[in-house]
Amino acid sequence: MTASDATSGSAANSMTSEELAALAREYDLTAVGVRPPLKDYIRTLWERRHFAVKLASSKSYARNQGSYLGQVWAVLNPVMWAAVYFLVFGIMLNTSRGVDNFIGFLVTGVFIFHFMSACISAGSKSITSNQGVITSLQFPRALLPIATVLSELFTLLPALLVLLVIVPFTGEPITATMLLMPLAVLFAWLFGTGIAFICARLVVQFRDIKQLIPFVLRALMYTSGVFFSIDHYVGTGTAASVVSHQPIAVYLELVRCSLLEEMDASMSLWLWGAGWAIGAVIIGFIYFWRAEESYGRG
Repeated sequence: MTASDATSGSAANSMTSEELAALAREYDLTAVGVRPPLKDYIRTLWERRHFAVKLASSKSYARNQGSYLGQVWAVLNPVMWAAVYFLVFGIMLNTSRGVDNFIGFLVTGVFIFHFMSACISAGSKSITSNQGVITSLQFPRALLPIATVLSELFTLLPALLVLLVIVPFTGEPITATMLLMPLAVLFAWLFGTGIAFICARLVVQFRDIKQLIPFVLRALMYTSGVFFSIDHYVGTGTAASVVSHQPIAVYLELVRCSLLEEMDASMSLWLWGAGWAIGAVIIGFIYFWRAEESYGRG
């Protein structure tokens, strides 16, 4: 050790914690495992947006690469589920009552619910399933749920194209209202992102919750009008209002109204959709950010 090294070392040791903190701020050094201010966190997220898009596209592309049909499964999966549900609910249980175009109604519902369910389910595991990346790299952890839910949107896109082909074959005319479908899907994606933020933090803190999420999603599937008309089976009153205005049902209704001529979305329904989406993203993001320093600590 040289005399200069000893001198600098003793000088550093003689500095107070306040002086060290000031020196760190001067050179833009930050402590490891400390939650950054919200404004800085959002700015860093924006700077890393290309990473999130690349990660999402890679996840979506790699999902079915080990199979012969590859990306075709992104379309076949919801189509096959729709066929099963049509057999069970449309024919055996006759839930098609109250809906003129039940095939279009059912296929649209299955496609969109399958998408939202995947957003929430995969998003809830976005932190716990990426511990290796979290412990080895420094980046805003919110990138992981964002990329995970974005990958589900990329997977949905070819399915939406197929949906736009299926619906006219069920007798629906091609109208200008179909242009509203991307907006409805965007609202659904934003809502799914917000819930993914919330579930991702909850699963980190309480691992047992990931066992409950599939049951909650299954309950929502049976109570959101995926297979039946809420207006026809639930009727009117408080119960019908609660069921029809819960977010999953709202987004199913908005997408259906953009594709099916027999259904018409009111402005209030669009406001409900926007409100659920914006509220979920803001609340979910802040809730997730407040535990930023805890992710990756085992």
